[in-house]
Amino acid sequence: MHAVESKENPAASAAPGMRKSVLWIYYVIFFAVLNESVFNVSTPNIAEEFGLDASGVSWVVTIFFIVFGMGTVIFGKLADMHSIRRLITIGILVYCAGSLLGFLLQSWYPAVILARAVQGAGGAAIPALVFVMVARFFSPEERGRMFGIITSTASFAVGIGPVLGGYIAGSFHWTYLFLIPLPVLVAVPALRKHLPDEEKGEGRLDLPGALLLGLAVSMLILFTTNTSWIYLLLTAAALAGFIVRIRRVREPFVDPELFSNPLYRSGLIIGFIIFGTVMSVMFVIPLMLNGIYRLDTSSIGLVMFPGAFSAVIFGGVAGRLTVKRGSHFVVYLGLGFIALSLLVQSSAIGLWVWYIGAALVLMYIGLSFVQTALTESVTQILPNRQIGVGMGLFNMMSIIAGALVTSLVAKSMEAELFAFKLHPAITNEQAYLYANMILFLSVVVMGSAVLYVLSFGKKSPQPAHGQG
Repeated sequence: MHAVESKENPAASAAPGMRKSVLWIYYVIFFAVLNESVFNVSTPNIAEEFGLDASGVSWVVTIFFIVFGMGTVIFGKLADMHSIRRLITIGILVYCAGSLLGFLLQSWYPAVILARAVQGAGGAAIPALVFVMVARFFSPEERGRMFGIITSTASFAVGIGPVLGGYIAGSFHWTYLFLIPLPVLVAVPALRKHLPDEEKGEGRLDLPGALLLGLAVSMLILFTTNTSWIYLLLTAAALAGFIVRIRRVREPFVDPELFSNPLYRSGLIIGFIIFGTVMSVMFVIPLMLNGIYRLDTSSIGLVMFPGAFSAVIFGGVAGRLTVKRGSHFVVYLGLGFIALSLLVQSSAIGLWVWYIGAALVLMYIGLSFVQTALTESVTQILPNRQIGVGMGLFNMMSIIAGALVTSLVAKSMEAELFAFKLHPAITNEQAYLYANMILFLSVVVMGSAVLYVLSFGKKSPQPAHGQG
């Protein structure tokens, strides 16, 4: 079933007004996703200023991911019950309030952590509601093109975040990073003008269910950063409580029927694998460029920047291809690009550094293709009443994947699990660890392609220009 149905979806009447807000949609998604990575390179400065160890300063990043991940699901659920116009206004205002709080109370570390949590709570509204409004208010042809530009903008924001963060922290001070989201405020009047003021839907928010899911997500992310088994036990207990809760209450936070859809389950798993893999590669590559090529932070940013910028260009291409050839074709093409990029990266370590830069361009292009088409695939299989929470969970899984898989990769590198001769093209002993790790990740990507074939087949049941 497609995500939008003629009786329920106001696309026909809302689209003319919504088209005027398209550029604002791209604008706000950039500033929302940018904050996922902009603080990463500044954690050493923050640790030095407050006298923190690695686990203490990691909360600057961890708390944002925890609240941001849960917020995408909560706002997605609220979008099924309340006006998107009202919700996104609240989200942007909370996002900017968190930014001001962090900047004004920068000398007190608990306030910095609180501000990052508030930023995550407000910022989560933007990607959660943007995906819902595109699926709800635009035609299938427009959806494919817009998902392409949105995902490419998000990829560019994630890629440029560390570069921008490093520049601002190095040229001014890390606390100025809190001010980056403030320009998003100018989008509020335009969005309020062009978004339809929908009638309130039926239902209510199952707060205990939301808290149980939030606890499970929080404990899982804490386990990846701390590896204390108590966090894993708390994750299992909270998840078990969440499952019992959604099966017993009349209006659960997440309808269990959503998980009974095998295509949706496969979409979550594939998204988790791909996003986790790419985020972990973005973690490994800077370490490799420093460890093997002895590049400093600015030079590393220069090598990685062309890849991030290419996402902007090829996201639009992915959207048009999704419309013309269907989402499945574009997913396979994107997975092929990512796997090829990883194979090239694992084989080029120690050679001219711009071979790595070129391979990263291919990886970012592949990620834009996969994000665009996989999002369209997921929206096609969700009924209109489940789009909000369904896309919220899908976004949350990608956020969890980035934290979880990156942590696992980091721990395997600390233990030097892959520091042995395997890749025939690598002779430098120092490069074994990086080359084998990236080669292993390429195999993981190929495995996700097999899972997609088994789950979704080879041809899209409905190309993007099919029935809404």
